[in-house]
Amino acid sequence: MKTCILADNQFVTNEGISVLLDRTGVENIVRVRTMNELQGKLGVYPDAIVVLDYTLFDFTSMQQMLNVKAAAKASKWILFSNELGEHFLRYVLLSDPTISIVMKNDSQKEIIVALQNVAIGIPYVCESAEQIIQNENPATVDIASIHLTASEKIILHEIALGKTTKEIAYEKNLSFHTVNSHRKNIFRKLEINNVHEAVKYAIRAGIFDVAEYYI
Repeated sequence: MKTCILADNQFVTNEGISVLLDRTGVENIVRVRTMNELQGKLGVYPDAIVVLDYTLFDFTSMQQMLNVKAAAKASKWILFSNELGEHFLRYVLLSDPTISIVMKNDSQKEIIVALQNVAIGIPYVCESAEQIIQNENPATVDIASIHLTASEKIILHEIALGKTTKEIAYEKNLSFHTVNSHRKNIFRKLEINNVHEAVKYAIRAGIFDVAEYYI
């Protein structure tokens, strides 16, 4: 029995992917909301298909995600997100070429093809991701021209301090969903996909001072 683990905290995506998975022969769909839950389910279903939105999940870095993937060698992963930057795509695919990529704004046909390929163990990279990777002159982001709201700047500062989404939510008396939404918007605006890049932008923008690491 084929099992798919949906690691995406977006209700609409979960429901939509569930419908499309019916066409790939998947008989069992398991939903997880955190990295710990994902690791637990991979222990139960070591050869599962994992459909993951990295930007909505609680991984703190690309490397942490890759470590979880490496520990579940028999699993097949497809990253399914709205936006993934060139640096992220290159790093992930060079580190583990068995990972598949498809974007949420891709056509239904391409998403189905990606799921079907992954189901039989063939890695798939969608056309839009290929175009990003093949871009020889990627545009640089000028942070001075990017408008972050006051709340987003506060959240970016906390992210730069190394705090998790749960920690920020607790300390700022906000819901996990609210902080996660801010985090997603920040990463989208800055065209980044990990905490390390967020720290670099926060320093360049004067939102964060490296001296704070030592306070």
